[in-house]
Amino acid sequence: MATAQINDTDEMDPVKLFERGQDAHARNDYKRAIELYEAAIKLKPEFPEAEFQRAMALLFTNRKAEAIEGFNRAITLRPDWAMAYSKFGTFLGSYGNDPAAAEPILRRAIELDPKDDFALVVLAEIRARAGDMNDALKLVRSATAQPTAKSSTWRKRAFIESLAGDKMGALASLDQALMADPKDLGARYDRTRLRLDVNDPEGAIADLRILEQAGFGRGLAEAFDYAQLYERAGRREDALRMLDALSEKDRRSPEVIALRAEIDGGAGSSAEERAALEELLKRDSQNASLLARLGNAYRRVDPLKSQDYYYRALQIEPANSKYAIGYAAALVQLRQFAQAVPILQKVIARHPDEYYAHTNLALALFELKDFRSALPQYEWIATARPEIAATYFFIAAAHDNLQEYPEALEAYEKFLARANPTGNKLEIDKVNLRLPVLRDQIKRGQGVKRKPN
Repeated sequence: MATAQINDTDEMDPVKLFERGQDAHARNDYKRAIELYEAAIKLKPEFPEAEFQRAMALLFTNRKAEAIEGFNRAITLRPDWAMAYSKFGTFLGSYGNDPAAAEPILRRAIELDPKDDFALVVLAEIRARAGDMNDALKLVRSATAQPTAKSSTWRKRAFIESLAGDKMGALASLDQALMADPKDLGARYDRTRLRLDVNDPEGAIADLRILEQAGFGRGLAEAFDYAQLYERAGRREDALRMLDALSEKDRRSPEVIALRAEIDGGAGSSAEERAALEELLKRDSQNASLLARLGNAYRRVDPLKSQDYYYRALQIEPANSKYAIGYAAALVQLRQFAQAVPILQKVIARHPDEYYAHTNLALALFELKDFRSALPQYEWIATARPEIAATYFFIAAAHDNLQEYPEALEAYEKFLARANPTGNKLEIDKVNLRLPVLRDQIKRGQGVKRKPN
C-alpha cells in the first residue's frame, strides 16, 4: 500500500487519520480518503473499519480487485460484521457489474441479518437477471415482509413480479408502494404503465392526471411519453393536448410530427408526416416498425415505395404477418398479382382470421381470372362482414364468369339489396344491364351447374 504523507499533529493517531479519511470520503475525495485510510492501517494493521472504508472508496474509483482484497481483510478481522457484507455486496451488485462476486457476499449478509431488506432486494435482482425467477421472488418477498420495507422495496418487488409474468401481482405491489408513500411519483408512473398492460385505462388515466398535477409531462421527452400513454388509454384528445403544449420548435421535430400522425390515425398521410418518418428512419435504418409505417404511408401515393418499405420491414421480421400483408397489398396495387398470391396464402395458412389477407388474396385471384379460387375468399369475407355490398358483386361476377348463372343471380340480388345508390352507382348500373340477359339465360337452361365442393 502507498502510504500518505501526513504532516500534522495527528500523524501518529490511526483513529484520527481514519476520521479524516471519512471526512474526505464524504466529500467524494476518494483519492485523499484512500491515502488517509492507508496511513491509519499502516499504524494499526488490525483495523477492520479502515480496511472496509478503504475498500468502499476503491470501489468508487473502479479499482475492484484491490477493493475485494481489502474487503476480505476487513471480514477476516471481523467475520460476523453484517453491515460490511451488506454494504459492500449491495454496492458491488448494484454498480460493480460483477454479480458473481457480489452474490456470496450478499448471501452471507442475509445469513448474518435475515431482515436486511436492502441486501435481499439486490440479491433478488441478481437472481432475476440470471433467470432464476423463483429465487428472485422468494428473496424480494422476504424484503417486503420486513417492517423496514419502504416504497422503493415494493417497487423492486413489482419490477421482479412483472419480469416473472405476474402483472397482477406487480400491480398489487405498486399499490402497496403508494400506500407506504403516496408521494412516490415513480411508483405512480410504474403503475400507470402496468395498468395499461392489464387493460385498466381508467386507472391509468387517473394516475396520469396526478402525475400531470405534480408537474410532469412538460418537457419534450416527458410530453412525448405521456402522449403515448394517453393514446394507449384511448384518450386521443389528451394525447394531442400534450403535444400541442410543446414549443413550436419541439412541435416541428420529426418525432412529434410522426407521433401526431400515428395518434390521428393518418400513419403518414401528408408529405410532412412522411418526411418526418423518413428522417427518423435515417437515425434507425433497421427499425421494422418505422419501415412498415412508411409502407402504409406511401400505400396510396406511391405503391412502389410502399412495396420497398414493407419488403425491408419483412426482411427484418419475416414472421410478422402485418408486414407480409402490407407488402402483398402493395404488390396488388402494382398489379403484380401472381407475386402477391403465395405470400397471402402463407399468411392465411398461419393466421386464418387475417381479414385483409383474405381481401387482398380475393382481389389478386379475381384479377388473375382464377374465379374458382377467388370464390372461397369472397365467401369468407361475406361471412366475416356481411354488410359490405361490394363483396356480393364480386361473388356474382365470379359465378357469372364460371357460367354458374343461378348462383350469380342470387349474389347479384344480394348486392342490390345492400348497395349504396351513390357509392355503388357504377356497379348497380352494370348489374341492372346484366340481370335481364342473365334471367333469360337461366330460363333457357344455359350455363353450367356448380360442382359441389
